[in-house]
Amino acid sequence: MSHTPRAEGADRPSGFTHLDETGAARMVDVSGKDVSARTATATGRVLLAPGTVAALRGGGVPKGDALAVARIAGIQGAKRTPDLVPLCHPVAVHGADVDLTVVDAGVDISATVRTADRTGVEMEALTCVMTAALGLVDMVKALDPEAEVTRVRVEEKTGGKKGHWRRGE
Repeated sequence: MSHTPRAEGADRPSGFTHLDETGAARMVDVSGKDVSARTATATGRVLLAPGTVAALRGGGVPKGDALAVARIAGIQGAKRTPDLVPLCHPVAVHGADVDLTVVDAGVDISATVRTADRTGVEMEALTCVMTAALGLVDMVKALDPEAEVTRVRVEEKTGGKKGHWRRGE
């Protein structure tokens, strides 16, 4: 079967770039896009009981350093995003910073992912936050079976044709 690359969304009666002419899901062809430096930052929160927050602050989590495990889980998640999200392009993750801050309500997570590629890393940043959150929940679930992951969202992205975007602007 011969394939001619098309511009993103070209000849899509539906107007949706991830659907082909018949309405079937497809991976968008980004081969014609320019490589550029791109970043995405996502955030989220894990809501925790006060006793669990105290255990995190005091180093009393029975399984060990929950924040370190969550940070590594987030980085691994960013690198494995195309394995988890069916139509996500595999991109080279050149950097992933994961910050976990213990607050009175739980743990705030912020992740920034960087690449130089043909498509953005929003999905990698979101996956980074989610896998960090899941790693944290796994580490504290014996202390806090009601731990809740919430407010996971993209906050900012840079690079590519659309340039800079920030939530609320």
